[in-house]
Amino acid sequence: MITFAVVQFPGSNCDQDCLRALRGIGGAGAEYVWHKEKSLDGFDAIVLPGGFSYGDYLRCGAVARFSPIMRAVVKGAAAGKLVIGICNGFQILCEAGLLPGALVRNRSERFVCDLVTTRVEGAPSPFTGGLHEGTLLQLPIAHGEGSFFADAETLKSLNANRQVLLRYCDKRGGITAAANPNGSLENIAGICNQERNVLGLMPHPDRACDPRLGSGDGEKIFRSMMNAIAADRVQAA
Repeated sequence: MITFAVVQFPGSNCDQDCLRALRGIGGAGAEYVWHKEKSLDGFDAIVLPGGFSYGDYLRCGAVARFSPIMRAVVKGAAAGKLVIGICNGFQILCEAGLLPGALVRNRSERFVCDLVTTRVEGAPSPFTGGLHEGTLLQLPIAHGEGSFFADAETLKSLNANRQVLLRYCDKRGGITAAANPNGSLENIAGICNQERNVLGLMPHPDRACDPRLGSGDGEKIFRSMMNAIAADRVQAA
């Protein structure tokens, strides 16, 4: 069994989506962890779900970054544990310094809710294992501040290290302005850290784990994480 910790902050509203999605995957277990807890021992991977942590006061994710549980998240990431931040979770990871850049107001200045196409990019990672570069994933988005921004030097580093794992694209895989739902630089939808064990993405894989909801592609990301964790267990045995 691969166990996921789903961190709950005041204002989280996609924690239930994450828990249900993960528990629906064979071989996966998931439990809520309240933001005031100080340990994530016993969990194989960490999920920071979407929502409006602390009501998005100050900036999205700015207050959640100081929750007690974040010390354990930082510690786990430093130890190589897999961490995935979805939507508001991505914003929290950036605020905590676990990922570079920032998520700013959508170019349209409106909340965007839609099913988008993303293209798998970058070097192999625990989150995209088994997915060839260029694989298209249909994933839903729902955010008002999802436009990825970074200075020129950071953007250059992300590309040089192949840390961009997902880009918004059209249905044929073309990276076009029309396929960019929020104005993210270079159509960036998801990035990882240099060690490749922390992923932040604005699209919701948790809402794409059942074809009846429009797509089952999100499960591929979670299964990739599970396969990577299982492989590490075998190697360590």
